[in-house]
Amino acid sequence: MRTLGTQIRGIRLPIIKPGDDLVDIIVDSLKKAWEAEGFQLRDRDVLGITESIVARAQNNYATADQIAAHVRELTGGGRVGLVFPILSRNRFSILLKAIARGVEHLTVQLSYPSDEVGNHLISWEELDDKGVNPNTDVLTEADFRLLFGEEVLHPFTGIDYVEYYKSLSPNGNISIIFSNDPLTILERTDVVIAADIHTRHRTKRLLKKAGAKTVIGLDDILNQSINGSGYNSRYGLLGSNKATEESVKLFPEHGQMVVDEIQRQLYYLTGKNIEVMIYGDGAFKDPVGKIWELADPVVSPAHTPGLVGTPNEIKLKYLADTQFKDLCGEDARNAMIQCIKDKQANLVGEMASQGTTPRQLTDLLGSLCDLTSGSGDKGTPVILIQGYFDNYAS
Repeated sequence: MRTLGTQIRGIRLPIIKPGDDLVDIIVDSLKKAWEAEGFQLRDRDVLGITESIVARAQNNYATADQIAAHVRELTGGGRVGLVFPILSRNRFSILLKAIARGVEHLTVQLSYPSDEVGNHLISWEELDDKGVNPNTDVLTEADFRLLFGEEVLHPFTGIDYVEYYKSLSPNGNISIIFSNDPLTILERTDVVIAADIHTRHRTKRLLKKAGAKTVIGLDDILNQSINGSGYNSRYGLLGSNKATEESVKLFPEHGQMVVDEIQRQLYYLTGKNIEVMIYGDGAFKDPVGKIWELADPVVSPAHTPGLVGTPNEIKLKYLADTQFKDLCGEDARNAMIQCIKDKQANLVGEMASQGTTPRQLTDLLGSLCDLTSGSGDKGTPVILIQGYFDNYAS
């Protein structure tokens, strides 16, 4: 019986630059790692690659002026509404600057007390104290300041996002309102950009049904190259990150080609079938800050076919406390192993699977990769996961 289960290794890479042959660099770096550290690859090991180095190697960047040009083309460049953006300097500041540059006037409608990924403008306690009902009440900026003060700082960043977002337009063409009803924006304009991520399809549908003249999402902006820009054909600006004060790095395009080629080269080198995925944000929630980390449209924009699906696992501790509660030692071990070997191919609805995690494998693995690599200075943008598909009977 194996004495170790799942093992995770962060793989060091050189600094990736635009135009680098990323596939060769990753395969070579992994080979150097297993030679130096003395481990071997096994079938169904998982190699996770952070989306940022894929996009960087592809030179998938866009400037604020390129974004502004596409916004102007899609909206007509007049009075435009922007609903439900997230509160993020990294994720949204350059996008807001660019969108405002492409229109005559921009009304930004913020959800409150928090955005869709849990960044709070104000607390629920403050809302309750002021008698504000976020389900029905629409606030102007003047209302917001009167209720909550002239300076409302985010507890982690120390940023007043209302003031900061308004400052991103040098000609003062941004105004801000607060409402959780997407149709509120139609009182100001019938040309609307849905800036939300995971709820964007509903927001667009409701606005169109209510008679909006033009409705687009961030996924419709830069879904093609504009004036030589990078692009993402499926997600547009979704998944982008700030690169400089005038540019963003987009979500990687053609990621499937990358993961398939890495899998092919590793099979040629080792004879093992390694699963490969590109990952972005992990899908987990910070219990202290209440922030749901998934600001990308998906956890994994590309992965090999073996990572499609969800786990099919039984709950060992449930069986230990019920079916095998009278067994001890080797008898308990053998019974548990046999139960695992005999489990059904689909345990949905079975009591023995209660409490296991019915999430997509790519979401689980991507979260594991993201927590391991982090977003700071660890220098391990590639993660090797071994033994993930093992179980107690392996």
